[in-house]
Amino acid sequence: MPRVALDLNDASDRAQVKGEWRVAPGLVPGEENEGLTARLAASAARLADYDDSGWEVCGNIRQSLSAGFTFAWYRIAVELPETVNGMAVEGARLWFETNADNYGEVWVNGELDRTAGAIVGLNNPQRIELAAAAEPGATYAIACLVANGPLAEPRGGVFLRYAYLALEATDN
Repeated sequence: MPRVALDLNDASDRAQVKGEWRVAPGLVPGEENEGLTARLAASAARLADYDDSGWEVCGNIRQSLSAGFTFAWYRIAVELPETVNGMAVEGARLWFETNADNYGEVWVNGELDRTAGAIVGLNNPQRIELAAAAEPGATYAIACLVANGPLAEPRGGVFLRYAYLALEATDN
């Protein structure tokens, strides 16, 4: 099955889908104590229409942020073109692939696939289907929540090891 992938850490690949990473520290960015409060019901940063325009533009998702126990959000909105590296987008399966250091969740258009979207454990790769049959012009808001671990003794900082938007041609 033919496959093409865009490296969303590469500016020229991001340009093909009009994407720009933004990053902000905290479970609830901008809140005191990074929004870490008892019985917090949700973080709005996961939602597709969340306004992240005030967040820092992130040119390198592999750059380690902070140290010790911390959270950060990485967000990108992508718009599918007609073709990607010579492959027609129409009808292809579309995937988002990433690996968060250390724990991560991937929210797509404000939704979390609870079987495939939550990364369990440390440094596990994640592959999430965005569309069974992609359509040019479709947009996806991808929000990745990253936490440093292990939680009882975190080391290093948070970052995304990689992030790819992959298209696989179908036989249909």
